[in-house]
Amino acid sequence: MVGAVTHGLKNICSKHEEVVMKDKEKVSKTFPWVHIAISNAKKKILGLHHQVKDGYMQNCLNEFCHKFNRRYFGEKLFDRLVVASQKNPWYA
Repeated sequence: MVGAVTHGLKNICSKHEEVVMKDKEKVSKTFPWVHIAISNAKKKILGLHHQVKDGYMQNCLNEFCHKFNRRYFGEKLFDRLVVASQKNPWYA
């Protein structure tokens, strides 16, 4: 899966730099939301589902990303759902 993600990133980004930081204080100041998102995903999976089999892990992560990306929609969430369902029917 990692190879597929990396390959897709090369098609989207013209320039990508990989940065490895070993200083934990510098990392937490540079990427605070990354650690919060990862800890929230782990808490959701371990708390709600307790154990997730390998075959279902990607579905749990997809659900978390879907909810995380839509956390600020608020009142517009239903309207966006209706529009999305009309534009991209899953049953086609």
